[in-house]
Amino acid sequence: MYFMKNIRMKDLIINFLSKASHSPTLKKLLDGSLVKAADFYQRNQHPALEGAAAGQYEALISQLQTELTVRSGPFQGMKYPGAQAAGSAFIPKLLGSYERELHPELERLIAKGYDDVVDVGCAEGYYATGMAMRLPGARVHAYDTSETARELCSAMVVLNRVKDQVKVETTCTPETLIQLPKPGRTLIIVDCEAYEKMLFTPAVRDALKGSDLLIETHDFLDVNISTDLEALFASTHKITHVLSMDDIQKAKHYGYPELAAFPVSVRFHLLRESRPMIMEWLILEPLE
Repeated sequence: MYFMKNIRMKDLIINFLSKASHSPTLKKLLDGSLVKAADFYQRNQHPALEGAAAGQYEALISQLQTELTVRSGPFQGMKYPGAQAAGSAFIPKLLGSYERELHPELERLIAKGYDDVVDVGCAEGYYATGMAMRLPGARVHAYDTSETARELCSAMVVLNRVKDQVKVETTCTPETLIQLPKPGRTLIIVDCEAYEKMLFTPAVRDALKGSDLLIETHDFLDVNISTDLEALFASTHKITHVLSMDDIQKAKHYGYPELAAFPVSVRFHLLRESRPMIMEWLILEPLE
């Protein structure tokens, strides 16, 4: 009976979501409240720990949020002004495990040296600040439509003494990218929740034919995004695909000394980035 009730409830939920996807009113409700509430709940669940494990977990969290310094990875040593990230997991950033799938490619790109780095969807400044630190001579243009994100980013670049390198701005449009000065080597980093499909047009592609790009695609919002971008840039850029790792696999396979004493269930809560699916990044480098 319990199993049958669960099946009926699942069918009801599926039916509701199916109707919501075709109803502007219900879709607005989902986008504006229920989805955000579910995301908040998922990100803030506390692991059910007892005894020594609970104490170890709380001690590590407390230590990380007191130090507020990235411990490893390409931006090791970068400091946070407060215990807050904008729209993404915070603890993985402090551990240095955040988007570890990209670390080898980031190191390869950084080694090229860039005169300009454009960060579209800069959030609190993880990449904008980090790239400024790793590329002391580069100009960094950080864009985000969120006022809170821009305030956090501005505080972060000041704390890490790269304020003179980083300019924090609001919306980046296709025209913004077309009009970028291109006197030297440029890297464009994009993470903007499906806006990448509108941002990259044939005119933008032509303007950036000499630039490198690192684009996080959001196919769970529009299944065509990565395919369309790949087709768009096929004539001008070599394309490398990088896939994200599932959070459970991270908990099983990522080896950080701080986590060695914890079981997989605790490492999962510390390392998880709560992505809705396996994500894909496109790394685009000029064919010329």
